[in-house]
Amino acid sequence: MNIEIVTVETVRNWIAAGEAVVVDVREETEFMVEHIAGATLVPLSIFDPSALPPRDGKRLVLHCRSGVRCGHAAGLMQDSGLDTIYRMEGGIIGWKQQGGPVVSP
Repeated sequence: MNIEIVTVETVRNWIAAGEAVVVDVREETEFMVEHIAGATLVPLSIFDPSALPPRDGKRLVLHCRSGVRCGHAAGLMQDSGLDTIYRMEGGIIGWKQQGGPVVSP
């Protein structure tokens, strides 16, 4: 399994093209404050690769606040059977710094 770090721009392009499943590994309290539209919450504190949404041929992109926790989550997926897992560089902080929209309930 490969773990690749990709730019926010790349993730935004994949989302726009319908080619990504985005998984947020932050905690629920963080997710409720703001999150990327369409992202699925699977908190690192209870992370279970079997709880990830179906990919249906799309790229699996993990993200967190700054890019650290998604690395831990990717490590937990070593035996998941996926060919490649993508980590979004800079997390949601980088996403917002580059103009990425967030949902704030």
